[in-house]
Amino acid sequence: MNLNTITEVRRVTGDENLDWREGDSWLAGGTWLFSEPQPHLRRLLDLQGFDREPLVVSEQGLQISPTCTIAELNALEAPPEWTAAPLIRQCCHSFLASFKVWNTATVGGNICMSLPAGPMISLSVALEGIYTLRLRDGSERRVAAEEFTTGDNQNILQPGDLLRSIELPIEALRKQTSFRRMSLTHLGRSSALLIGTLSPQDGTFMLTVSASTKRPIRLSFDQMPDARSLHERLRETIPDSIYHDDVHGAPDYRKHLTFHFGEEIRRELSGNPSA
Repeated sequence: MNLNTITEVRRVTGDENLDWREGDSWLAGGTWLFSEPQPHLRRLLDLQGFDREPLVVSEQGLQISPTCTIAELNALEAPPEWTAAPLIRQCCHSFLASFKVWNTATVGGNICMSLPAGPMISLSVALEGIYTLRLRDGSERRVAAEEFTTGDNQNILQPGDLLRSIELPIEALRKQTSFRRMSLTHLGRSSALLIGTLSPQDGTFMLTVSASTKRPIRLSFDQMPDARSLHERLRETIPDSIYHDDVHGAPDYRKHLTFHFGEEIRRELSGNPSA
């Protein structure tokens, strides 16, 4: 879609000091930005000038540039010791997106849209990601992925703030994982997306609930809980008001999926399907 109110497009690196104005917007892949009218916008700040590698594999884990496309992330050849690596492709394939969108949409764009069904949000929260933010005044702030999204299409960014990087720590990438997702149609938007991780070092079990809730919620247990303990923690942690409601699923349906998938994940990672 043409944005006929735009009077300037400026390519930036994300490092320079900018005179952020009312009517400005960051432009990464632009798959959402150009999908509907944006009459309040006057200037686009194009981030394709980012001079950094989309993906950096190191002894510390994986660093993802916010302008990395979903297709680039999906093509990553992860080290064999990253037992959590299958989650990357599972989440990449959880998009409601055409081939063109898949090759243009960015990891950072999906995170900053902060929709309940954002699979890059699910991935980074489940793998204990850390975001580096460049604030409008030029300073930087590091924040846990689970604290970034605050609601449906809501996050902690203020006008002019920018997501600079996403880091997934090596400890999380070496965990065992279990993935469950439901959508009302084969290639539809997620109604529920749950991810479980189990630490081989200390037995810590984490369950990340997303898509069924307005914001991602991660539960942590020092050891694998029994079915009753997991059920009680889900009930206590996620009030009914947090379950999302749209055409892709009613709150009661999403709550049912959350408890059902949570128990499936618990059983799978416990190594005892009847546990």
